[in-house]
Amino acid sequence: MDIARGLATVDQLCVREFPEEGYLVAELQTSRDFYEDDGTGWEETEDQYDADRDGLSERLADRWGAPHLVSLASTLESSVNGEDIPEPWASLSAHVPDLHLWRLPGTARWIALGVSQWDRELPFQLLLVVTEIAPP
Repeated sequence: MDIARGLATVDQLCVREFPEEGYLVAELQTSRDFYEDDGTGWEETEDQYDADRDGLSERLADRWGAPHLVSLASTLESSVNGEDIPEPWASLSAHVPDLHLWRLPGTARWIALGVSQWDRELPFQLLLVVTEIAPP
């Protein structure tokens, strides 16, 4: 992953106006799919995406301090049980197991960084989310 490009995307999204939905999502990186994989490529890619997330997270921690490490498991469970979970958190919980989360100092903005993987055959994505909607 290109850390400089990731940081530039963070900077851009932190100052952009929000669309009607109230949040912005950027795909910082997307892997290949794994339809023909025997499992070894999937595991290596998972490790690499976690490392890329952690590397960018370290650079953001230099700016804003250590992230809150947040599991979205209970958010997913609440959503599945019919509880009204606000976006982007409801959708994220379906494919991002955990997030590195910061509150941008002096603002109401939340910055979330996580690795998405919808299904074992589908690509990994390193996602950045910026929103003023507080996490549940």
